Amino acid sequence: MTALLLAVSPLIAPGSLSGSALNSMLPFAAILAIAALGQAFVVSQGGIDLSVPGAMALAAVFVTKVPELAGIPAPVAVGLGLLVGAAGGLVTGIAVVRFGIAAFVVTLAMNAILIGVVLQVSKGFPGSAGPGLSGFATGSVWLVPNLLIIAVVLVATAQWLRRRSVLGRRFMAVGANPAAARLLGIRTAAYQVSAYTVAGVLYAAAGLLLAGYLRTPDILLGNAYQLSSIAAVVLGGSVLSGGLSNALATGVAALFLTQLNQVVLAAGATTSIQLLVQACVLAVAVVLRRLPLTGVLRRLDWIKPR
Repeated sequence: MTALLLAVSPLIAPGSLSGSALNSMLPFAAILAIAALGQAFVVSQGGIDLSVPGAMALAAVFVTKVPELAGIPAPVAVGLGLLVGAAGGLVTGIAVVRFGIAAFVVTLAMNAILIGVVLQVSKGFPGSAGPGLSGFATGSVWLVPNLLIIAVVLVATAQWLRRRSVLGRRFMAVGANPAAARLLGIRTAAYQVSAYTVAGVLYAAAGLLLAGYLRTPDILLGNAYQLSSIAAVVLGGSVLSGGLSNALATGVAALFLTQLNQVVLAAGATTSIQLLVQACVLAVAVVLRRLPLTGVLRRLDWIKPR
């Protein structure tokens, strides 16, 4: 789907694959990929995380308002922003796993708490990221945006850990069947809580980088990534009941959604049409996954039986 979209993009919106268009699209695709990667960790454990906007917004506040208010260096503010994201994810994970509260309820409440802290600290007014963070977020290496490099490294690392490491395989086994994993001696609670903690760090990283890229971001900059992060996970083939997730496919889905939005807007459509197109693509993807395509292709001799 991504290859097809890139092929038809110049036909729908001329110039949508030009150098300037790609330079403006790829950083936002990278931000979405990082946030969606965090969402994929939670979904792989059969959960759902609705605290993405709050975690991103609070991390952005730490690099735009806190250095000015508290007089702390920018690198310290970045570290604190990541720690706050981890702390929020840890609290969420404990509430979901240890106390058995529905993930939907806990993450929605956590998002409200984080947004409340953002409004209290910022007083409703945005701040500006420091020149160091802004220069890094907008910089590039051999014409490749720094944000894209970070996203590729994170996605590749997550993919390798899940497929090749013992911890990654145990993590996926817990998501597929917690009861069976528990009988095998795996500490399922630790893996489930860690999913929310790692997700919180990734949301915070996405918020920090987005704040640096925009320089003076909106205080609620994460709102646009709530549903889009879930959409990227679903399009990437993750099963919402847990146990099946692909970090690489999630990253490609983030690229697909970002390019799709850019093409729709470049074609002159309104934001409402953009949301409708995104919803239709997501619905088609979900329907196609439920069709017995493998059996049909085998009958057509396109796939040989093993």
